[in-house]
Amino acid sequence: MKPRHDLIVFDWDGTLMDSVAKIVRCFTVAVNDVGAPPPGEEATRHVIGLGLSEAVMQLLPEVDHATRAEVIERYRQHFLHLDQTEMPLFPGVREGLEALVAKGFLLAVATGKARRGLDRVLRDTGMAHLFRITRCADEAFSKPHPRMLEDILQHTGIKAERALMVGDTTYDMHMARQAGLDSLAVTYGVHGRELLMEHGPLACLDSFNEVYAWLQPNRDQSSAAAAI
Repeated sequence: MKPRHDLIVFDWDGTLMDSVAKIVRCFTVAVNDVGAPPPGEEATRHVIGLGLSEAVMQLLPEVDHATRAEVIERYRQHFLHLDQTEMPLFPGVREGLEALVAKGFLLAVATGKARRGLDRVLRDTGMAHLFRITRCADEAFSKPHPRMLEDILQHTGIKAERALMVGDTTYDMHMARQAGLDSLAVTYGVHGRELLMEHGPLACLDSFNEVYAWLQPNRDQSSAAAAI
């Protein structure tokens, strides 16, 4: 029988917003700005979901601290002010989130973004009111550390077994497991199905509309099994 979840925690980049292209572009330009060795698009995509400092450390382990700090600052400048790459919500996200709230679910966000970046996209999309609480990597610890989820559970008063983490990376899946939450994986972000399934999500889905359908209390169990 499908577990009952009262709290749904969403990752942001690659789960709700199609921002991967902008993140890769801004990081690539930032690395070029400071003359650091380019890690390549595939490696850059793989670390999306980590906090920025942790991502830079993983991608540029051989450069010194000052160079990594400069890359981080240049990335922020490009992402927040210079780069104009569009970042649309994935199809069905706005309508799906509004419907989940109307059905009585509590919604939250746990993201590798910094608070300044998340507040900006929440303002630009007009969706801040849909989330009971949001947590960012610069307020706690980067994924896969469970602190963001622990903070969300404490704030909402929901027990871990009644909460679900939805994300597109293994960092989301690992974080959920460490915090005692079920997880739901999506394949339209940065990590592929095979990699995601190694971390034991309840299902691995190919669109946000499928996520919304999966969350319905009376969903067809055979359909859910087919999604895995």
